[in-house]
Amino acid sequence: MILYLCEKPSQARDIGKVLGVTSRRDGYLVGPDKQVTWCVGHLLEMIAPDGYKGEWKSWRMDTLPMIPDRWKLEVKNRVGKQYTVIRTLLKSADEVVLATDADREGETIGREVLDRCRYRGKISRLWLSALDDASIQKALNNLLPGEKTQPLYQAGLGRARADWLVGMNLSRAYTILGRQRGYDGVLTVGRVQTPTLKLVVDRDRQIENFIAVDFFDLLVLLKTEGESCHRFVAKWLPDKKGADEQGRCLDRARVEALCEQVGGQSGPVVKAETNRIKEPPPLPLELSTLQQEASRKWSLGAKRVLELAQALYEKHKAITYPRTDCRYLPQSQFLEAPVLFRALSQSDPNLHPLVEGADSSQRSKAWNDKKITAHHAIIPTTAIVNVAAMSFEEQQLYDLIRRYYLAQFYPAYEYDKSTIDTQINAELFRASGRVERLAGWKILLRNNPANQRQSLEARRSEQKLPAVKKGETLWVEKAKIEEKKTKPPPRYSEGTLIQTMKNVGRLVEDRRLRKILRETAGIGTEATRASIIENLLMRKLLVKEGKKNLISQPAGRALIDMLPHSVTDPATTAVWEQALDDIAQGEATLDGFLTKSVTWINRLVGNVKERERLGISQFSTHHSDASMGSGNGEEGGGRVLCPLCGKVMRPRKGPNGLFLGCSGYPNCRATQSVPKQSTPTKKGASSLNERAKGSGTGRSTSATPTPAGLMVS
Repeated sequence: MILYLCEKPSQARDIGKVLGVTSRRDGYLVGPDKQVTWCVGHLLEMIAPDGYKGEWKSWRMDTLPMIPDRWKLEVKNRVGKQYTVIRTLLKSADEVVLATDADREGETIGREVLDRCRYRGKISRLWLSALDDASIQKALNNLLPGEKTQPLYQAGLGRARADWLVGMNLSRAYTILGRQRGYDGVLTVGRVQTPTLKLVVDRDRQIENFIAVDFFDLLVLLKTEGESCHRFVAKWLPDKKGADEQGRCLDRARVEALCEQVGGQSGPVVKAETNRIKEPPPLPLELSTLQQEASRKWSLGAKRVLELAQALYEKHKAITYPRTDCRYLPQSQFLEAPVLFRALSQSDPNLHPLVEGADSSQRSKAWNDKKITAHHAIIPTTAIVNVAAMSFEEQQLYDLIRRYYLAQFYPAYEYDKSTIDTQINAELFRASGRVERLAGWKILLRNNPANQRQSLEARRSEQKLPAVKKGETLWVEKAKIEEKKTKPPPRYSEGTLIQTMKNVGRLVEDRRLRKILRETAGIGTEATRASIIENLLMRKLLVKEGKKNLISQPAGRALIDMLPHSVTDPATTAVWEQALDDIAQGEATLDGFLTKSVTWINRLVGNVKERERLGISQFSTHHSDASMGSGNGEEGGGRVLCPLCGKVMRPRKGPNGLFLGCSGYPNCRATQSVPKQSTPTKKGASSLNERAKGSGTGRSTSATPTPAGLMVS
């Protein structure tokens, strides 16, 4: 008996239909010599600390770090019945075909169940890129040996265990420190979540601390000689002595003097050139770029885009696997283009004119087997789909995906880029222009002018310049000064934050880390980045302002301030992700990764304990004792200290109202009544948040080492 183990019921039905296994039973499908069953996402989950040791139930510093001797999983309560079904079916299975999602998490979902059920038979791997019948049949004809994808499982275990070590230990350690300083909330720390939060905190502070600088552009309206004179705009290019690093002039007096001098003057053309530029079509989409485009065009959140893409993949069978990080296509699929074109036209007659304009013999740079990772780019399937059955948002996303695919079969976008440099009064003035010559793929992906507000600079760059020759004289008909201000960087949106998460390796300034990191190293994965942002929003560490902007909150800023740099630095997490990728590629081992992870956690927790012993924390480093203790009962706004052990007393609620309890509880159970003159209020309980509103960009000088050297051999 061959058992096909899928990730979800809908996937099982699709595969079962192609196999001819359609008779429904409770929790599985059955057919001749074959059975198809399914997980419901992760059937198993890592157990909480108290499942290992009773003493780990209490949040106490002396129980940290928590390092399990043997990792344990337990069956989730809501899926216990389905787990029992799978365990029973495995007993009679001669072979298991693992048919979960073709990625690291899909591999982990299936194999952790096989391990727990002690299955020791043959394993094959069904590697699906789409759920239409043709794609499923093609994958069934090309099953992979189980050992080929087993390293993905090792990487999945490494990810889960590293997340447990960081989340359980550091969340407890820093929450305990926070409570000792009067903060009653839980301060969660995550291996990917915390560096992502830091990206937003740093950007927000950069914006808030930004000081605008005035600069000045001098524009001249030039005209050619003769009866049929042409007019166009040129901009002054100040020399290096009179400009800042960005080439901007900050000296108003100099610009005003030059404006007076050049009025009515003439000068020779010192350079005149026109070049034909050919832009090839952009590559097909992967999930991150799809999320970025949907955020930019329609203000759709990253999680929502993933949900829509999953529906297009699973429900409508309209697109290939969406959780991909690859923008290239296998060369073998190039010949399928005519079939796909027909399917697109039959699915949506409105698209027929664009399909007709595509040339199936034209090969873009997207077709490259050497660039293919576990999955190829997101493209439409060859199935004829019911577009009318899609929601409006699903249609928007589907249309974007199919247009990016069709763009691969359109010619390059061509335009003439012209530059004219003119010297007037020994100063250089430059005019730029461009004229479209061939729309090419832009027909498919051109921005809607109604939704696009072009900047003045962009409009000027598209002016049509006359044909002039070097040495020809031009006249200044008018001169004008434009006063401008430098602008801070924009707020992060979900789309731009995902883009930065994916390419964080490019931002690393540390030379040692830069040598270790690949340029494309990122934090999180295509499948997890949306949920990471969603968690930060849910925990109120970030909020969304308007439709797009993400803003860090006071508690989130204070958390970043109190953590050592090695925990918050996105480059650190990028190193972890790179190490996990090495495990998935069979180039590193799970044991080696976890050994280094445990070493790092031990050092971090030891650092926190030493700070606690010395009575210092990031709270007191960044925030005054007076403000920390405000409202906690000591006259003058200072802290109330425990009369027994000397630790900070903090406000608590009991059956008889508010009282002060020792932060060393349960080791110290001292209590005090609340002085009437300074009754704790919500202000006292949330003093951390209030202080964080005014916190600066001070950083910890923690000596805790970055795990870069720990994660990569």
